[in-house]
Amino acid sequence: MILVKVVLNGLYPRGPLRLMYRLYRHIFPAVRAEVERWRERAGQIPDPELRKQALDSIENKRFHCEGGSVYAAAHLAWKEPLIRLIVAYQTISDYLDNLCDRSTSLGANNFARLHQAMLDAVSGRFSSVDYYEFNREKDDGGYLRALVAACHAEIEHLPNYALVRDDVYELASLYCNLQVHKHVVQEEREGRLLNWWQEHRGKAPDLKWNEFAAAAGSTLGVFHLFQIASYPEVSASRIAFIKKAYFPWVCSLHILLDYLIDLEEDEIGGDLNFIAYYQNEREIYERIHYIVGEAKKNIQALPDRKFHNMIVDGLLGLYLSDGKVQRQPMVRRVARWILRSSSLPTRFFFLNSRGYRGGKAVLQAPPSGK
Repeated sequence: MILVKVVLNGLYPRGPLRLMYRLYRHIFPAVRAEVERWRERAGQIPDPELRKQALDSIENKRFHCEGGSVYAAAHLAWKEPLIRLIVAYQTISDYLDNLCDRSTSLGANNFARLHQAMLDAVSGRFSSVDYYEFNREKDDGGYLRALVAACHAEIEHLPNYALVRDDVYELASLYCNLQVHKHVVQEEREGRLLNWWQEHRGKAPDLKWNEFAAAAGSTLGVFHLFQIASYPEVSASRIAFIKKAYFPWVCSLHILLDYLIDLEEDEIGGDLNFIAYYQNEREIYERIHYIVGEAKKNIQALPDRKFHNMIVDGLLGLYLSDGKVQRQPMVRRVARWILRSSSLPTRFFFLNSRGYRGGKAVLQAPPSGK
């Protein structure tokens, strides 16, 4: 297969040092330039509230675009279109997340209609709906439609997007459904999420409801499928293995780590947090440890498994090195246990991220019995 030849020819970074070099040398500068382009566009939004949320989402969440664009490092020949696509799609996600978190229109119909933009973005065509139909603020000067159009322009040129379109759309649909259920009025959220999980639990029978919801909240599976679609030949079996590894395992790990470091912040703000549904810190550690193991086990079926192992190790290193960890004693203990039982590459990514932020390492023994 051509994909296997690509791996053997070394187009995938073979180790953490090479991956970091590619990111700092080739990927992050291009991502920053693309994000800046959308920041300027967001600054032209007529409605002051929509403009504020668009600018805030870019300012506070631009690292999401950098993280997602790691997949462009695996195919440098296509890095520019992949970066444009990933940044546009992630910018839609972050903008809508801000709108829903701070919405003056809390109806499920509003959240569903706003997130139709994410479905349109991966379908390759616009629907006839007005994304802001049920939203109080409406005039974004065409900002959201411009982001969707940017996605269309890039996926149109991906050689094998037709082969991944249905899987991408399914993952995007799960993401959009999650955003609706988790943003409605507080007293309805948990019930809606539990009912939704019952409908879909066959997709991830080994996960608890909060872990399934976390998996649905990640865009990493979509980004990897974008990357795979950039190759001239891809098999259906290859796509099936990708989906099995990423959904639910890699995706669930991604968002659980995100919620772990935001635990205190969400508690203060009264926001839903999937980590808060575990009984204690030991259960948090055990479930994350289990999901890491399952992610790495399923990754072994992929010919580029070394790269995806680095994705898992990088997620652990990136999130556990965040400054928020140090400010939360319980989260700090869980981080220490995870790091103590982690691989050397995880510690490399942890120390790299920690050093970049100017902090200190936090290695300690895991809880007894582990």
